[in-house]
Amino acid sequence: MYDDIAAISTPPGEGGIAIIRLSGNEVIEKAAQIFKPRRDEIDIRKKEGYSLTLGWIIDADGETVDEVLLALMRAPRSYTGEDVVEIHCHGGILPARRCLEAVLRQGVRIAEPGEFTRRAFLNGRLDATQAEAVIEIIRAKSDKSMKLALKQLGGRNSEYIHTLEDRLLELNAMVEASLDFPEEVGDLEYNRAEVIMLESTEVIDRIIRAGKRADIYREGIGIAICGKPNVGKSSLLNTLLRKDRAIVTSIPGTTRDVIEEQLIIKGIPVRLMDTAGIHITSDVVEKIGVEKSQEVIADADLVLFLLDAGDGITGDDLNIYRNIGNQNLIILVNKEDLEEKNITNRDMEQYFPGVKVIKVSAKEELGIDELEDNIEEMVLGGKLQSDDLEIMINLRQREALLRAHHHLQDALKELNQVPLDCLGVDIWGALEALGEITGKNLREEVIDRMFHDFCIGK
Repeated sequence: MYDDIAAISTPPGEGGIAIIRLSGNEVIEKAAQIFKPRRDEIDIRKKEGYSLTLGWIIDADGETVDEVLLALMRAPRSYTGEDVVEIHCHGGILPARRCLEAVLRQGVRIAEPGEFTRRAFLNGRLDATQAEAVIEIIRAKSDKSMKLALKQLGGRNSEYIHTLEDRLLELNAMVEASLDFPEEVGDLEYNRAEVIMLESTEVIDRIIRAGKRADIYREGIGIAICGKPNVGKSSLLNTLLRKDRAIVTSIPGTTRDVIEEQLIIKGIPVRLMDTAGIHITSDVVEKIGVEKSQEVIADADLVLFLLDAGDGITGDDLNIYRNIGNQNLIILVNKEDLEEKNITNRDMEQYFPGVKVIKVSAKEELGIDELEDNIEEMVLGGKLQSDDLEIMINLRQREALLRAHHHLQDALKELNQVPLDCLGVDIWGALEALGEITGKNLREEVIDRMFHDFCIGK
């Protein structure tokens, strides 16, 4: 039996409402001690779950703390699997704090970070992957990452793991049957065992690859816009942001520092950085800006290198290109709207062989859709196959999958070469690693680590 716990589950500050959440075996009885229904004949201790009651929270002296709605959810059909009470008071720091103080006076303790979700996991309401999906939803930076996290919360990850476990349990049963009943069962069907292990390793590989793609949607990328002065970098920044963020003039060197903005491109969170024009200068401020720009370019996940279609390819352009290095790079030939253009396809092939080139006009918004498509393709490592999985996994889950994969690889190498009991050790090792993902075989310290980064009240 766990303690009764409570916490403010809404962010601090002013708002329409604030919510104090309670969970435990005696929270309904304790809430009844401080809650006065608007209708005297109502007793919340006798009410069914999934009900709302209007009334007041009262303090130790019988004085009104706040007018509230009290929500009741009875075990086991609640978030934690225990009795849950939610007090919906007026939004604001003071009303929420005073309501919480009234709750704590009834012998309820403050919840630890993530303790409500931890109880949902320990009480079997969520498995480990679903519990971890909660924090992914809270931290989602784009619609795509939110969608993947919701699939995880709905049990998508668990479905794949359970399917893998079923196949490996079948394989384990085959090995044990051949060990325990050799006369009745006969030798292990090595061809069938190999097929099961090969198919299982392929599924694990696909999940890990999909998880790496999903990391892009979770963590985002940094994109640096670079080029010589007055090539249109700030105009491109403004066009991608759909707002005037950077000052745009015809005077070279308008941008002297790195301008950074957040946006979403094709569902990918992007940290877009407009750098100062890179050139040799004696101006102290410009020189610092150029140095910072070079640092940003070196650290970026993707670089957009702008050329001026009107200027042609200059020595400054070639110097900048040589300093970019071997990073992910897209060259944009800007000012495609000009009547007189001095960069040809042959020039691009001569000076920038093998580099992706897109003709754009930041001013007229030409080629922007093509640019966004190519950013998505380059970041995700090429076009996705129709059967590729969409699944989000965290570092803990990936490490467990890699251990399972390692055990299966060892088993494949040992097939037909070692006694069956040695083969069974690796098969069972793979099963135990998979069990860690859904939470069947988790140690206490791993559980603690899972919920360490949750906020109080979740």
